[in-house]
Amino acid sequence: MRGKTVTVAAVAGVTALVAAACGGSSDPKAQGATSPSTSGKAGGAQSPTTASAKQPIIIAFGGDTHFEGQLRSRLATPKTALGPVAAQLRHADLAMVNLETAITTGGTPAPGKQFTFRAPPSAFAALRGAGVDVTSMANNHGMDYMEGGLRDTLAAIKRTRFPVVGIGRNADEAYRPYRVTVKGNRLAIVGATQVLDDNLIEAWTATDTKGGLASAKNVPRMVQAVKEARKGSDIVIVHLHWGQELKACPLPRQQELAKQLVEAGADIVVGGHAHVPLGGGYMNGKYVHYGMGNFVFSSASGQTANSGVLLLRIQNGKVTNDKWKPARISGGIPIPLKGAAAAAEAKRWNGLRGCTGLAARP
Repeated sequence: MRGKTVTVAAVAGVTALVAAACGGSSDPKAQGATSPSTSGKAGGAQSPTTASAKQPIIIAFGGDTHFEGQLRSRLATPKTALGPVAAQLRHADLAMVNLETAITTGGTPAPGKQFTFRAPPSAFAALRGAGVDVTSMANNHGMDYMEGGLRDTLAAIKRTRFPVVGIGRNADEAYRPYRVTVKGNRLAIVGATQVLDDNLIEAWTATDTKGGLASAKNVPRMVQAVKEARKGSDIVIVHLHWGQELKACPLPRQQELAKQLVEAGADIVVGGHAHVPLGGGYMNGKYVHYGMGNFVFSSASGQTANSGVLLLRIQNGKVTNDKWKPARISGGIPIPLKGAAAAAEAKRWNGLRGCTGLAARP
């Protein structure tokens, strides 16, 4: 989390955002706090007055993010790299996106892939500058530059100490949760991908002896990861790369995996891959979202330019409310919608729940 003192103006802004976004009240962000993490951490120490009691918090999720094309030049100014949507991320108590790129300036492009993405380590500075606290790299672009790119990626994670899940030097690291305490709430976050090119599954999947990505195709291993994350945690979040491109309804394998992970102890299951938003809702009181769509994405246009930020309110170990803050991608950057346009897109987004089998309320 970000270790900074909140000004009176910022307190008012966060309080207003929480009230408007999730239909409830939450204490504003005080000084940032983290517990020791296996992935490294970004922020400072929690004050004694906030460490003991669990306060309501807001978690923000954005979708697929890379820095290709016209977005590359934005890395020169990390604080503004993600544009105006960063305000929504900074105001949340914890923010997460899917980083859909290898972090390298070298490596060898993956064979047989039409699109390969890579970005320099300054991508982590851009995420941090925009208020992102943790990212997943378990997706079908996380190892686009193969083993050389993986080595560079892991070195950049270690050097920048930016919290990343779903990737590691071996399976234990790739499936290991990032643990952080936020306003007294102990969070554990796991990342994995259900989408890998057939010819790359073996090369990209982390094993006991080889680095790579956490694969959600190995369901027993995913269930084990969630059960391990459950220990000592108030909230378990699973971030998945899953679904079918441009398909606005979840696949049966997504629905089955969500059920298995919720039964294993996941409180929140979110993810993306389809490049368009899918629906979200509640499964046995737990929150599931089948697809966040694009977020910071250079080629987004038409239906793939529909974007937004998902806000979840957490209180006493449960998701008590959710809100979609719609945006439209322009020049690769999500621009938050306002007024009638925002209301219309939020209504459309809520309608996507119809084919998910999920409930609108906890």
